[in-house]
Amino acid sequence: MSTPEADRPLYPPLRPPVTAEELLAAKGTQPIRSLDDLAADTFDSDEELDEFLAFTYAERRRDVA
Repeated sequence: MSTPEADRPLYPPLRPPVTAEELLAAKGTQPIRSLDDLAADTFDSDEELDEFLAFTYAERRRDVA
């Protein structure tokens, strides 16, 4: 006679342990070599950045008052 636990699959299914190095290799990632690797042109202008920062600061202070 089997136990009920043996009849059910485990959820979530168990996976073999994988190291961080193996995960990074599978994704094809490369180490960051300079700050230029992190640079992104997120905002089209300084004004757009200023608007975003003003909004962010206002949202942070919204629940404080």
